[in-house]
Amino acid sequence: LYESVPNSKEEESEEEPKLKYERLSNGVTEILQKDAASCMTVHDKFLALGTHYGKVYLLDVQGNITQKFDVSPVKINQISLDESGEHMGVCSEDGKVQVFGLYSGEEFHETFDCPIKIIAVHPHFVRSSCKQFVTGGKKLLLFERSWMNRWKSSVLHEGEGNIRSVKWRGHLIAWANNMGVKIFDITSKQRITNVPRDDISLRPDMYPCSLCWKDAVTLIIGWGTSVKICSVKERHASEMRDLPSRYVEIVSQFETEFYISGLAPLCDQLVVLSYVKEISEKTEQEYCARPRLDIIQPLPETCEEISSDALTVRGFQENECRDYRLEYSEGESLFYIVSPRDVVVAKERDQDDHIDWLLEKKKYEEALMAAAISQRNIKRHKILDIGLAYINHLMERGDYDIAARKCQKILGKNSALWEYEVYKFKEIGQLKAISPYLPRGDPVLKPLIYEMILHEFLESDYEGFATLIREWPGDLYNNSVIVQAVRDHLKKDSQNKTLLKTLADLYTYDKNYGNALEIYLTLRHKDVFQLIHKHNLFSSIKDKIVLLMDFDSEKAVDMLLDNEDKISIKKVVEELEDRPELQHVYLHKLFKRDHHKGQRYHEKQISLYAEYDRPNLLPFLRDSTHCPLEKALEICQQRNFVEETVYLLSRMGNSRSALKMIMEELHDVDKAIEFAKEQDDGELWEDLILYSIDKPPFITGLLNNIGTHVDPILLIHRIKEGMEIPNLRDSLVKILQDYNLQILLREGCKKILVADSLSLLKKMHRTQMKGVLVDEENICESCLSPVLPSDAAKPFSVVVFHCRHMFHKECLPVPSMNSAAQFCNICSAKNRGPGSAILEMKK
Repeated sequence: LYESVPNSKEEESEEEPKLKYERLSNGVTEILQKDAASCMTVHDKFLALGTHYGKVYLLDVQGNITQKFDVSPVKINQISLDESGEHMGVCSEDGKVQVFGLYSGEEFHETFDCPIKIIAVHPHFVRSSCKQFVTGGKKLLLFERSWMNRWKSSVLHEGEGNIRSVKWRGHLIAWANNMGVKIFDITSKQRITNVPRDDISLRPDMYPCSLCWKDAVTLIIGWGTSVKICSVKERHASEMRDLPSRYVEIVSQFETEFYISGLAPLCDQLVVLSYVKEISEKTEQEYCARPRLDIIQPLPETCEEISSDALTVRGFQENECRDYRLEYSEGESLFYIVSPRDVVVAKERDQDDHIDWLLEKKKYEEALMAAAISQRNIKRHKILDIGLAYINHLMERGDYDIAARKCQKILGKNSALWEYEVYKFKEIGQLKAISPYLPRGDPVLKPLIYEMILHEFLESDYEGFATLIREWPGDLYNNSVIVQAVRDHLKKDSQNKTLLKTLADLYTYDKNYGNALEIYLTLRHKDVFQLIHKHNLFSSIKDKIVLLMDFDSEKAVDMLLDNEDKISIKKVVEELEDRPELQHVYLHKLFKRDHHKGQRYHEKQISLYAEYDRPNLLPFLRDSTHCPLEKALEICQQRNFVEETVYLLSRMGNSRSALKMIMEELHDVDKAIEFAKEQDDGELWEDLILYSIDKPPFITGLLNNIGTHVDPILLIHRIKEGMEIPNLRDSLVKILQDYNLQILLREGCKKILVADSLSLLKKMHRTQMKGVLVDEENICESCLSPVLPSDAAKPFSVVVFHCRHMFHKECLPVPSMNSAAQFCNICSAKNRGPGSAILEMKK
């Protein structure tokens, strides 16, 4: 029916059409088979079609005939309807004019002596005050009904040829004659403008003027190839004089490529029906081409073409410019292209049409997005259908991964569709492509679907198979079926680590932890410890401790020690009896955690440390309180472990032998001195001096270090005359410096002591000078009766000690002859000091 016309040769046909087209059929088809359309008028509710045989048909919007009027035996020139759609005006080529109500009978009927080309009824003809219409032949007549229901006519214009076109909007009437376009204000009875015709060379009867009102004050004029947009404006009061109250301003004017047959507004754009003539390349003769319907954007002096469609109307080859008309319905943006043999309806494309075009261009992604955005407005499309078509398109194109990925969004939770698509992927051998995107929770597909994909991977991709087993929950498929399939493959490749690991995972899902553990240990897999902990498999590893230790001794020992309640220390030690190096690792960590837990094995550990870990033997001997010293000494002496032997000898009380070993075996004077300092035994110092007296290096070491423990004079007196001692002067200077430092320290300490003693003495004196409160609540510490008598008039005598104990004087024992001082009996008995008396109260 139509074909989009590109703006240029380079432009591709990827631009979406703005309008869609369909023929008005049903009754219209029947009419035009016997007759030809001459004019048509559009109302929001119905259509009125006039024919060359003088018939007027009322049609519904689908083209069905609802009413028929035999107006004249000749061509109907124009039909006019008021806004209500209740009154219609008709004029014909034989001069007949009828204005009548569709539901109220005839209003006006007259035959003129010349053809009447145009008629327009008042837009509000239904009102009694607006019973007006105009007709045009050689002159423009205004008919008005008077108060006596009689019609009177008045000439609005004549003398410039036939009236060819008229449009009435509100209070304004626009018409065209041979000279141009006039606008008449029906209210003021004034003609307010004259827009002259540009191309006077064109015959006005062959290339008639097209008029349409965009709104109440904007008139669009199309004539020949020229378009003018005129705006009716109010004249300022100061400019009135004898001029009309309104004037017209041309706001836009431009030329088109072809002859204009009709105009209609579309928002701020224009719809233009053009009559096209082209020259044949073969005969070089001019011929009538298909008419074009263009959407253009008016600019002040030019226009921009938005879209252009060539329409294949019936009989376009014989039509002239005057044979085409463009009518429109303002409420629904419907455009009717009327030709003698055809009526085509153009309408704005809706979202369904937009999706149709996207699907036609295979722009499925955009179609899905458009459908999702306008889900409530689309009527002919479903998002799911578009999505399925998209998936099919991708599969046909070979984009299997993209198609599989789109399944997630498009198929959603529809398990039946999922299964259907999976089988489609199977048919083309692309099950691997869809496997990452299969639903795993909501919904869950039949186990057979998952098993089918697992078998596909098992046949060709062990790594992919292992990945799916790790990622898919074990309840998606029949575990025993897959286990058997893996076993069958292991018969061909028994050492395949990937298959073994996957089989272990399958055993784990099946809670067959024993078999899984054996495989993990065989593979030395890092997850073996996690498996043991997670599923509490300690009873299964009691005979596999050596394997675990061989795999990762650190993790194995930590696990065994953390779970002593499940695998006892005794059991572990027994299992490791044939592997003493592993036994040592276990017992060493046990000792580090708790020095007492493995005390029964401390004797064994001496040999283990000596054999496998000597650096930790001495720390063990120092920290252990349970190892037998004699056994340890025997082992250390056998292996000639000097440091350990020295420590054991000193710990057993044989310090002199230990010192001798240091001097004779290690020849380390610093260590010997350090040892002597630790023991703090004068005899050891004497032995050290005697051993060192003939060894100058040792003497130097002693002179540098014994100054704070032994009087250096003892050593200096024993040095033989003439013996050369390295760094003797420096050593003597150091001795003197150390001595001076000791003297200074002593003097400093003495000064501090004297100052502290004086301060404390003053504090004690101040304290003892303070009074002590004695009242009726205090008691005698001897007789336990109140210290003060109840009768204050009686004489009394009370002794109060600095310790705050109080006595009646008569309750205290009489001082002995040897010491006249009196002391608190309580504090003296408890060795708290004498607590001498500080106060004696008498009355």
